[in-house]
Amino acid sequence: MKIGVISADVTSESRVALTPDAVNKLRKLGFDVVVQSGAGQAAYYADELYQTAGADIANSSTEVITQSQIITTVHDLPAATTTHLTSGQIVIGMLDPYRNTQLDTYASKGTTAFAMELLPRTLSRAQNMDVLSSQANLAGYKAVLLAANEYSRPFPMFMTSAGTVKPAKVVILGVGVAGLQAIATAKRLGAVVEASDLRPAAKEQVESLGGKWLNVPMSEDEAQKAKATGGYAWTPSERYIKDQAAIVDKALTNADIVITTAQIPGRQAPRLVHQATLAKMKAGSVLIDMAAGTGGNVEGSTPDETVTTANGVRIVGAANIPSMLAAQSSDLYANNLVNFITTLVAPTATDDTSASKLALHLDMEDEIQGALAVTHEGQIRLNKR
Repeated sequence: MKIGVISADVTSESRVALTPDAVNKLRKLGFDVVVQSGAGQAAYYADELYQTAGADIANSSTEVITQSQIITTVHDLPAATTTHLTSGQIVIGMLDPYRNTQLDTYASKGTTAFAMELLPRTLSRAQNMDVLSSQANLAGYKAVLLAANEYSRPFPMFMTSAGTVKPAKVVILGVGVAGLQAIATAKRLGAVVEASDLRPAAKEQVESLGGKWLNVPMSEDEAQKAKATGGYAWTPSERYIKDQAAIVDKALTNADIVITTAQIPGRQAPRLVHQATLAKMKAGSVLIDMAAGTGGNVEGSTPDETVTTANGVRIVGAANIPSMLAAQSSDLYANNLVNFITTLVAPTATDDTSASKLALHLDMEDEIQGALAVTHEGQIRLNKR
């Protein structure tokens, strides 16, 4: 069985779906692999490294698709390549399913498409396939470095003969995987860190990393709801939202660096920072909007651009931070894919008792496969939000 690797559009994406190390792992499992020439170049994985790992090199995406039963990609396949898909093929990638305009095409071609973002993150056996966590972890780290590069002062406190340099004040809005890594990185650089999240359960994690929790008072009923759901399914009251907004507004007014991480799969990113707050922030302060590619947490942010407000606040629209760490993010992403691919096949005995071959074992009743499959057997399976 052959797995293909399609090259991403290098103008917007530097990652590659499978690395040479991943190819080596797949080869040991019994797969053949074909890689589009140059697919790993932007992540510093040359064609020669893939060949050394045992992969074939194809000159075009068309060659990859016509040779492969399983096709891997970082994002959705380029539209021009989908005409070459045939029934029974599998496409695996971060397909942005709720905004994907090609699901009808995949279904009509009889292609089974798996969107890795839909992985049930509560399943213990799925943790090593969690692309959102692997990429967000790196993104949270890099976001702090981007902020440090934009900020005109150092992060740590310095004692000098010319005077004391105060530490930077950093506020993290959204304490998921990216937010927690951002807290840890900012603390390592010597900043004073505060953090906020709609999930009260995140308080302990923030404080364990040395950050200060921006506490919002809640009623006993709200506290019970938040505890019962672990914070994830809790819907806060209008009073809580207003109180949180006031506390966050005060924190941002005094902040030097703000990093926003809140994203909702399939929806526009929630607006966390409005013009009224921006107008009160200090000149030279920096906001890194990690959700700029999905609508933005910060009013006025623009994907892949840095905007300076009239009062001197710099808003960095960081639409694809993992791509800035292409070598490592590709390596982690590839490991996620390898772990998932192994769930799709089962060894089948051949006439030669000393050998075996791989056969597809698709099971839409499986809690992982069924959750990730957005098209299968000519049907779109995605539940629209």
